[in-house]
Amino acid sequence: MLTVGDKFPSFDLTAVKGGAEGLGGPGKSFTQITDTSDAGKWKIVFFWPKDFTFICPTEIAAFGKLAGEFADRDTVVYGVSTDSEFVHLNWRVYNEDLKDLPIPMLADIKRELSSALGILDKSAGVALRATFVVDPEGTIQHVGINGLNVGRNPQETLRILDALQTDELCPCNWTKGEDALKPQELFEKAA
Repeated sequence: MLTVGDKFPSFDLTAVKGGAEGLGGPGKSFTQITDTSDAGKWKIVFFWPKDFTFICPTEIAAFGKLAGEFADRDTVVYGVSTDSEFVHLNWRVYNEDLKDLPIPMLADIKRELSSALGILDKSAGVALRATFVVDPEGTIQHVGINGLNVGRNPQETLRILDALQTDELCPCNWTKGEDALKPQELFEKAA
């Protein structure tokens, strides 16, 4: 599995557009997203196992609700599963929590990106609940992986992004606006 310090792999995937554009129907709802899309921005790339399931829409909707917070931090959010763009579109149309989803849903139907990242569940053959925070240079700065039956916390992903963007030492449970650690001050207190 790729981890912190590794380059995020190249990819070229069809996606259902975020927002109202995503509900325009086949031919209008789709776009191509690649590793070079949104160049120079931070990226949150999160994976879910399957469309039309139970835990997945709760996570996807939660990331969608934070899309503005991520955008305020010059960060784009991509959601990915191994389902096709047609399945994604159908799910958006029929799931009330996803109709207004402001983020794109990428289709990794050949499992190329999931395989390159090393996040396919060995028995189910679908993506684990993986979250990657990727810096503007394309380097992975954070990875979180959950099993198939446990949802993740998108608010924690936002907290981690905030900490990474400070480029400082951030202690346990640090939140935006709090002081980062100053090693020199800690050494002086200990002396």
